[in-house]
Parts: sequence; C-alpha cells; structure tokens
Amino acid sequence: MAAIPLTVRGAERLKEELHRLKTVERPAVINAISEARAQGDLSENAEYDAAKEKQGFVEGRIGELEGKLSNAQIIDPTTLDAEGRIVFGATVDLEDLESGDKVTYQVVGDDEADIRERKISVSSPIARALIGKSAGDVAEVQAPAGIREYEVLDVRYI
Repeated sequence: MAAIPLTVRGAERLKEELHRLKTVERPAVINAISEARAQGDLSENAEYDAAKEKQGFVEGRIGELEGKLSNAQIIDPTTLDAEGRIVFGATVDLEDLESGDKVTYQVVGDDEADIRERKISVSSPIARALIGKSAGDVAEVQAPAGIREYEVLDVRYI
C-alpha cells in the first residue's frame, strides 16, 4: 500500500476516531448482540441482524483506519520550507480573477478534506493546479463550469 499523506491534525483525528470505535462503539455493539441473543430465536430477530450489521461496519472501519495510520506519512506544515511554493499542507490565499472573490484553503490528504473547513484534497483539481505555484502566480483550474483562473495571493505553512 502506498504512503498516505496526512497533516498532524488529520492523523490525530483518525487516531481519535479509531480510539472511539474501539472503546465506545465496539463494546456497545457487542452488548447489543448479547442482548439480542438473549431474546431467543435469532432467525427472526431484527435487533440481532441490525447489531451484526453494525458490528461489520465498525470492524471494517477499524481495519481501514489501522491500515491508513500504519501507512501514513505525517507531514507537519509548520516545519516545511518550500520556498513559498504550494505543497501538501500549505495554506493558500487565492483570488478568483473573474469574480474577485477571495478564499483561503489548506491542501490536505483525502481523508482530511472538508470544504466547510476550507481543507481541499491534494488530489482535487484545484489542488493539483495549485501545487508548485507561488504568490503572484495564476493557476488555471478545470471546473465543471469551465476553466477558472485563481491568483495566488499568499502561501503560508501554519
């Protein structure tokens, strides 16, 4: 499996989720299964079926998180020295040249991406267009509505 890039905060969130799944969700599912078993006939027991299905989901997610964390390449943006270029972990201030709108994004791993938090995946079209650019450069992004141009106003490693 290839290395999975994560910021320090992204790795912490995955570890927190893994801990919650192991210490809260897994015991709750085991308890629900044992309660459903106590009700008797399992062939027509909807609670048992639902608990077993949830157990499959929880165990699958635990395996997925453990795999990602074992292959994680954790990158601390504060220690980067990319000479002002946009790289994984960088926080970027952009201006849409057509509308004049200004926006700030951080380039993060696929598992951390959340547009509401202004975190974009390193594999997204906008991040791929921005990688390697510096303040003052213009990046062309292929968007569903056509090509959008963004000027890089600032690049920070925070």
